[in-house]
Amino acid sequence: MPSRYLRALLRHLDIKFSWKNACICKETKDKMKTDTPRFFTTPIYYVNAKPHLGHAYTTITTDVAARYSRMCGHPTYFLTGTDEHGDKIVQAAEQQNITPKAFVDNISGLFQGLWPRLNISNDHFIRTTHPEHIKVVQSLLTKIHDSGDIYFSEYEGIYCYGCERFYQERELVDGKCPDHGTEPSKIKESNYFFAMSKYQDWLIDHIKTNPDFIRPERYRNEVLSFLKEPLEDLCISRPKSRLTWGIDLPFDDNYVTYVWFDALTNYISALGYPGGDLYSQFWPHTRHFVAKDIIKPHGIYWPTMLKAAGIERYQSLNVHGFWNVSGSKMSKSIGNVTDPVEVTDTYGVDPFRYFLMREMVFGLDANFTEDAIVQRINSDLANDLGNLFSRVLSMLHRYFKGVIPKTDSTLEAQKELSLKTAANQAIEAYIKAMDNTEFHKALTAVWEFISTLNKYIDTTAPWTLAKDEAAADELAVVITNMVESLRLIACLIHPVMPETAGTMLAVLGLEKTDANDFYTMDELKKWPFMKPGMPTQKPPMLFPRVDVEKPEKKAPVANKPPKGLKNLKPEITFEEFSRLDLRTGTIVAAEKIEKSNKLLKLQVNLGQEARQIIAGIAKSYEPETLIGKQVVVVANLKPAKLMGELSQGMIVAANGKKQLFLAGFDQSVTPGLPVK
Repeated sequence: MPSRYLRALLRHLDIKFSWKNACICKETKDKMKTDTPRFFTTPIYYVNAKPHLGHAYTTITTDVAARYSRMCGHPTYFLTGTDEHGDKIVQAAEQQNITPKAFVDNISGLFQGLWPRLNISNDHFIRTTHPEHIKVVQSLLTKIHDSGDIYFSEYEGIYCYGCERFYQERELVDGKCPDHGTEPSKIKESNYFFAMSKYQDWLIDHIKTNPDFIRPERYRNEVLSFLKEPLEDLCISRPKSRLTWGIDLPFDDNYVTYVWFDALTNYISALGYPGGDLYSQFWPHTRHFVAKDIIKPHGIYWPTMLKAAGIERYQSLNVHGFWNVSGSKMSKSIGNVTDPVEVTDTYGVDPFRYFLMREMVFGLDANFTEDAIVQRINSDLANDLGNLFSRVLSMLHRYFKGVIPKTDSTLEAQKELSLKTAANQAIEAYIKAMDNTEFHKALTAVWEFISTLNKYIDTTAPWTLAKDEAAADELAVVITNMVESLRLIACLIHPVMPETAGTMLAVLGLEKTDANDFYTMDELKKWPFMKPGMPTQKPPMLFPRVDVEKPEKKAPVANKPPKGLKNLKPEITFEEFSRLDLRTGTIVAAEKIEKSNKLLKLQVNLGQEARQIIAGIAKSYEPETLIGKQVVVVANLKPAKLMGELSQGMIVAANGKKQLFLAGFDQSVTPGLPVK
């Protein structure tokens, strides 16, 4: 049988069997490993509030895994998105006096706007209000209902509106919801139920016979412990008398779908289930990444739903812990939710990504403090990586005018000057850690190699060799090994710090010119890789140190206004001016208002909330050009209706003769800051 047909056949077989098949040569096995697709997903985030540190960590973690997968040569698809139905959406929208649709458009826009800022490389962003998703949810419900696994019954139970789910008494803590600390309400109503209990024994057996189905092991054991108790059937509907913001049940339009039955389906609807090419290629190789608070829906509801629908189960559920801020779990109710935009504006995107991946042991909880991130930046990034990069490149430019020298391989072997063995050990440790989602260990392996390189420099003392003409060949070998090591480090940090990796490679003259911005694992394993005569650039400062004690910023001296201003309004006092509450805002959505050639409807992120503002700028700006633009907002202007649309503020603009010019800033600022 020709090898290409053999590979195609074996891709549909169990991968463990294929490795044991003695008829397959090593070359074919290696090819199969890189041919295997991988599908990475974050949970779709609930849009009852703006993104916070927890959302950022899950998404960055999944991004790191996806980038590493691409480096390994796997066809890779990366999905994230927003979950937009349910009680909490309606409540949040009512608080802002806007429709649920307008509310979810606002908050989903904040998520979509944040991911590019954090260098997230997702292939698709799904929203559960997308018509195609709704069709798949209703199709799945119909399939399970027709098989007899959805039935109608009356139920009385305890319901947490915050979680939007029924609880069993044994799940409560002191009679209260374990997540919200509130006492659930008793509800008695008729609903539709999914016969989840029917699949309890199957699920237990599936988890036990597939050790990597839920990982790390502590969460696998947690799910198995929960399944020791009888599994109740799952209520999968909400009567429209109580909730209308949801997907209609296809078999009873008096009910909408339970939010989890809706949300979980995104993982297959985004791939074009049931007949899409992406679905057939990627779904069997799915790797979900979630936080530990949603392990039950993903570890119990989702696999039983898939089983009932006759759909192949996902490959693995990867569960991480919580970030604790100020010694406690992040919670909007106690106000310790860290804003990733504010953190990255202060310290930079790559340092933020590095800190999250290095500080948290995947699966365990970790603490987020400003002192800790400053320590990582100053020690790991500025001192270790930044100084090393500058040190090595400076010597290359001092001794060889920045050009890779020709080396004597015989001399290198005789004097044992090669760093190839240490490099291979670092690569091996890195691969093992990344494959096991032990991201902190992967970075530890890189930093141990950085330490090895620093010791190598101190031992070989290139500055001493440079003083001896007879040691010129040895100096060339030493410098070349050092530069090759920088190349390897740049390649290995790419999944975590893509911007820094790109900068380092560009300075080394190795900037990628193809569609990819990374080197594959096969490419980075080559040693030596750099050719004699290759030019390099002088090194920039990769990571400036962060001053622990930040000096207070001096207020700029205001320029005196020019004399003779026309149409100058009467003078006001400082107290009168102080009544204006001016804030920084970011426009996340914009559209024209029908029957008006002057007004645009804007959705503006003000940090703590999103506002709808009607602005008379349609003659000066096209809606699509405004997305992401930062503006000055009069935040305490009394709300008013214009052309039937609620306006919750005013955008500040300069009034030219024929055009308006929006007031803005000379650099990116955090939404919601006071403008003085």
